[in-house]
Amino acid sequence: MISEKTPALDPWRERVDSGDWEAITNEINEYGGALLPQLLTDEETQRIRELYSDQGGVFRSTINMGRYRFGEGEYRYFNAPYPEPIEQLKQALYPRLLSIARDWWRKLAREPIWPDSLDQWLEMCHEAGQTKSTALLLKYVENDWNALHRDIYGELVFPLQAVVNLSKPGVDHTGGEFLLVEQRPRAQSRGTSTLLPHGHGYLFTTYDRPVSSKRGWSAAPVRHGVSVIRSGERYTLGLVFHDAA
Repeated sequence: MISEKTPALDPWRERVDSGDWEAITNEINEYGGALLPQLLTDEETQRIRELYSDQGGVFRSTINMGRYRFGEGEYRYFNAPYPEPIEQLKQALYPRLLSIARDWWRKLAREPIWPDSLDQWLEMCHEAGQTKSTALLLKYVENDWNALHRDIYGELVFPLQAVVNLSKPGVDHTGGEFLLVEQRPRAQSRGTSTLLPHGHGYLFTTYDRPVSSKRGWSAAPVRHGVSVIRSGERYTLGLVFHDAA
């Protein structure tokens, strides 16, 4: 008797789906950021960290943050196609993020423009002249930090993005908390600080998001950054869901 071979499960989608997405959605709706489950193993984080010194074709550009007054530190943009598991994680995350993004835009009386698949969305970006890959690998050492900013690379923007801490807090580095600052309508800014566990993802607002007020829903601009690294090294994988002009 010949049995059918069971298709291999997608480990990246399994890891993404292992999160409590109702709780994640509630958290990002309330705070603009939410912790994701562990997306990468110890071995996988090490393998990605080791890519940073690659002098071949893995990266398309390197940015010195101090030179551009972005803070202190350095990051490198990956070339596409991305090495495993970057593309796989983006593909697994996109459907989960899409429902949140569409809900936000409807609340803000905006037209959600994002199609059902990440490939279709990136094709729209490319047709608009946004053809440069945006996944990045960031490296911080002692006294480095990342200024508050928003990752806007053109007219087409996906309102959510994610980072994964590739280093172990308290072992590889101290400090380096992930920062979010939200400017609420007719109110003072609100900040949150999160120390990301090793291998876990963190989902956060790219540009702005809806907040409820007496007048209905209003758009609150959000910026993100990283606090000063007190000691050691911290590597971060950044997953942006729109390409750059």
